[in-house]
Amino acid sequence: MGDFFTVSVLVATLASGIRLATPFLLAGLGETIGQRSGVLNLGVEGVMLLGAFSAYYITLETGSAVHGILGAIVVGLLIGLAYAFITLIMQAQQGISGIGIYLFGLGFTDLLFQKNVGTPKPIRGLGEVNIPLLSDIPKVGEIFFQHSLPVYFAFALVPLVWFMINKTTFGLNIRAVGETPEAADTLGVSVNRTRLATILIGSTMASLAGAALALEVGIFQQNLTSGQGFIAIALVYFGAWRSYGVMLGALLFGIVQATVLQLKTLGIVEGANSSLLAMAPAVLTIVVLAIVSRRVAAPGALTRPFDRAA
Repeated sequence: MGDFFTVSVLVATLASGIRLATPFLLAGLGETIGQRSGVLNLGVEGVMLLGAFSAYYITLETGSAVHGILGAIVVGLLIGLAYAFITLIMQAQQGISGIGIYLFGLGFTDLLFQKNVGTPKPIRGLGEVNIPLLSDIPKVGEIFFQHSLPVYFAFALVPLVWFMINKTTFGLNIRAVGETPEAADTLGVSVNRTRLATILIGSTMASLAGAALALEVGIFQQNLTSGQGFIAIALVYFGAWRSYGVMLGALLFGIVQATVLQLKTLGIVEGANSSLLAMAPAVLTIVVLAIVSRRVAAPGALTRPFDRAA
């Protein structure tokens, strides 16, 4: 165990934890925006898988990770439109609709992968972008300032999302329709239009989260996300529907994952102990939800459809 507590290993673990936190953070921030407007999307995992495969396959075919990211954005928007139609126009139950999106993403990406790729083929993702001067700071630079663009983008979104929700008219509308949509409607705020916008934003960010994951590992395989979308939803509760809280939760889960991987790499845990340790993120999710659900209140109209005629 002493091999783990060395400066070089700890620095590498923290840097890896930040990279691994990126998909959690992107998906979690998008889901935060959606839930603040009253829309719960349990299909985040499926959208992440669709975004991951889109980015992977387009990058594989074109050799351009930028094209892969653009493809993931388009896919996220399309899935968002479909989910908005199901939940806003058809007024289907959000939980069931989200599970349907998840199952669709899981099955469809596996089918596309088997038909168009077959066996995992590596791709060249986005390389590291070292921040001038800051990346040269010993240890600190390696931890914080030697990452790919999706990592910087995800963490830059945290204050932007906070500002949008708390300091803009659009953010005020989001909070209003998420708490009391009937009152918002009487004040002239279009509930469904606001929710449509948040669904599109959330779905696009979930797709980008999948793309960031695929480009980071440089490969795609069945169920690549392995439950990360569901953890991202849990992080919204962990963060009490606040962007900075979601960020802290994402970092916690990312560092836990990085620690597990590092312990395996060093051979500190093997066999059955290794399998048990791999369950740590899932166990942590359950513990977090059990604790946090007692102290935070969800948006008042979360999962509640709005029918103006009613």
